Amino acid sequence: MFSDALPTAEAYAGLLATDGIVRGLIGPREVPRLWDRHLLNCAVVTDAVPEGSSVCDIGSGAGLPGLVMAIRRADLTVTLVEPLLRRTTFLDEAVEALGLANVRVVRGRADELHGKETFDVVTSRAVAPLDRLSRWSLPLVRAGGEFLAMKGSSAEDELAAAAKVIAQERGQVQGVVELGAELLAPPVRVVRILKM
Repeated sequence: MFSDALPTAEAYAGLLATDGIVRGLIGPREVPRLWDRHLLNCAVVTDAVPEGSSVCDIGSGAGLPGLVMAIRRADLTVTLVEPLLRRTTFLDEAVEALGLANVRVVRGRADELHGKETFDVVTSRAVAPLDRLSRWSLPLVRAGGEFLAMKGSSAEDELAAAAKVIAQERGQVQGVVELGAELLAPPVRVVRILKM
């Protein structure tokens, strides 16, 4: 999955298992499943991202999925957006420790970037229901770009509830795709929304 970037992914897993727990970014029970539930789970999302894309990860937290995407794909330019100082401090330190030249950390809320920046792809994981998430994310997607929201079994229900907001934000639902079925059980479910 990570090929040449495996040592960097392992170093990041080490940071999550130590500093990530101490700083309250992940729970201690997550350590045994760091790879399947977090790193591989996030890495497969890059399968849906075109080469050379600019990516914005909304509510990045401990760097999931954005930091993992940047580790797996050096061709991506990744912006991690996170409002909490203790999380952005961890992210800044992780980016430096891992030597990731393709990552930028921004402390703030997604809506603070509206009208200032756009990206080829905006993504998020476990941040908010899809209606709110669409309101925050779609204004950051350039026309022709995509919003990729990692969602679980509730994806279709959330899509139905968010239909009006998605349309208002000039989004067009492309569907729910499953990624990583050959590696993960269950596979990752991603809602794909095209920005018109």
